[in-house]
Amino acid sequence: MVNYDVTVFTANLLNATTLNNVHIKLVGTEGESNRKWLVGLKGASSFVIGTTSSFTVSCSASLGKLVLIELDKKHLPLFPEDSWFPAKVEVKSPEGDTYTFPIYRWINDSEVHRFREGTAQRVINDNHHLGRYARQEELKQRAKDYRWHVYAEGIPHCIKTEGPLSLPPEVQFSFTKKTEFAYTAATGLAELKLKGLADRKVKWTDMNDLNRVFWCKRTSISDYVHEHWKEDAFFGYQFLNGVNPMMIQRCTTLPKIFPVTDDMVFPSGQGSLTDEMKKGNIFLCDYKLLDGLKANTINGKKQYLMAPLVLLHKRPDDTLMPIAIQLKQTPADDNPIFLPTDSEYDWLIAKIFVRSADFNEHQLNVHLLRTHLLAEVFAVSLLRNIPMVHPLYKLLIPHTRYTLQINFLARLTLISPTGVFTQFTSSGGEAMTTILKRSMSSLTYRSLCIPEDIADRGLEDVPNFYYRDDGLKLWDIIHRFVQGVLSYYYKKDTEVQDDPELQKWISDIFEHGFLSQAATGIPERFTTVAELVKFVTMVIFTGSAQHSAVNSGQYDYGGWMPNTPTSLQLPPPTTKGKTSEETMLQTFPDVNVTVQGMSTVWLLSKQSSDFVPLGQYPEDHFSEDTPCKLIKAFQEELKVLSAAIKARNESLELPYTYMDPAEVENSVAI
Repeated sequence: MVNYDVTVFTANLLNATTLNNVHIKLVGTEGESNRKWLVGLKGASSFVIGTTSSFTVSCSASLGKLVLIELDKKHLPLFPEDSWFPAKVEVKSPEGDTYTFPIYRWINDSEVHRFREGTAQRVINDNHHLGRYARQEELKQRAKDYRWHVYAEGIPHCIKTEGPLSLPPEVQFSFTKKTEFAYTAATGLAELKLKGLADRKVKWTDMNDLNRVFWCKRTSISDYVHEHWKEDAFFGYQFLNGVNPMMIQRCTTLPKIFPVTDDMVFPSGQGSLTDEMKKGNIFLCDYKLLDGLKANTINGKKQYLMAPLVLLHKRPDDTLMPIAIQLKQTPADDNPIFLPTDSEYDWLIAKIFVRSADFNEHQLNVHLLRTHLLAEVFAVSLLRNIPMVHPLYKLLIPHTRYTLQINFLARLTLISPTGVFTQFTSSGGEAMTTILKRSMSSLTYRSLCIPEDIADRGLEDVPNFYYRDDGLKLWDIIHRFVQGVLSYYYKKDTEVQDDPELQKWISDIFEHGFLSQAATGIPERFTTVAELVKFVTMVIFTGSAQHSAVNSGQYDYGGWMPNTPTSLQLPPPTTKGKTSEETMLQTFPDVNVTVQGMSTVWLLSKQSSDFVPLGQYPEDHFSEDTPCKLIKAFQEELKVLSAAIKARNESLELPYTYMDPAEVENSVAI
């Protein structure tokens, strides 16, 4: 007889305990054990939350190299069927070898569940027939659990589910996340002390009333925004380091539809646009995506959404200043070009219309489409096509945490016909679908890769651009980590080409995420290791760093409504000289629209207490020394970058924290 020492780790998650009888079978290259009831000295408490329990499985002879284990649990007559969340099982063989079997999933039934040994394997290296069979069975079940669904034509597909509780248990929120999210969502207005204003469908009549609402909930940055929102320098700064750093680009030729003259922007003849463009000092933000849309109707009142063009000038002191704003795409007598030399409120209302347009572009294109919806596509394709034993699964599964459930809730509570976004933003309703479809047509692989995106927009040397500085460093750190891990498993390009599971993953992404549009530049298949490394880097960056950059500051910059109106309810002025503070107040969204917007961005900015920062992996999916060492090196690089960002921020009047690795979540989880 030979003995195998079996150690079972039950996860430290609420409700992870089982009181059912747990059985195991060991399967090796030379045979398999009998099905063994795991009963030990701890008795019924062997599989309690956070417990590590040891058992012995005896066999008549060695099983050879262990390939997989089979686990099942049977409920006792006096006890109900329960759910169990084992983290992993370790088995020490009589030969002295230790095998690790990562699990990290809920077991809710009495069925037999097979788990592969933790050494990552591509399908072409999986030579054992039982291993191949287990792999095939796993993917068959996954294909049933994770099905594609078309939520709306012309946008990325999503997971098919009836609701959060219909999602596979392993991708649902934890109890902590579920409780906190539900509480924040249900009490947002009360927490902001705004509940009494949620039904007031009236206009603002006094800035003091707006101030009183703002003081209900503040952050250090929202305080700064409240104080500086009217200033041109802060208006320009937000294009670089606010929640939407994706619109600005260097301008080398002025668009014909934006007929700005030297006399307008250099009234004393101190310079010329041509010279400043040659020096690289002129920048453009063009919201053409919003042109010609039918704006929403809110509280029975027509709303207004412009498609502005904004020209900015980098001054000798490196501040980025707006120098001209045109609020509609087509030049006309009733579409004036607004200038800083105009009256205070003419210029301010023009900037307010730009900020409102930026809110709508940011939420639907930059935030929803380019992080949330794409992260869901990457996750669903991974879960459908890549088995747990595959190195890609082990590398990417931590970066899918909570994404499927948060996206379902976004579709249910934000962009559905009764959603907050549909009801309380100028782009809600008919315009929303159009914006998403137009955004898809402008979506490219290059724009998802920050080194290429920054170069394509001509922003390599813009000063004080912290999104770029921190983002490029993060991209490089992630790229080195991904390259190290994947190069360990894929030594040659042919090994990438010959991996059918890998090719099915990218094929599904191309079809369901990018709607089979080759013009996006998204690969339809992988041909080289380098190509695979770059794409996986983009996937991790999109779901972690990029999402943090465009999500985490929403309340900071949007909590003070005048800086980021969700909607506006008067048209922009067609002639100059007629705008006043009263006009501005009448243009702002109604009281109820304002507080609903504040409540929503508060919810979307609030981290859960079970937040997992970038590079931290509570679940041990990798068992080999090399990837484990690479993870530690990755974490150390992130720690060094975090310290450097914190040190830089100490000298800044307005710190930029959204790309600090310590503040970046591993996945799209909020």
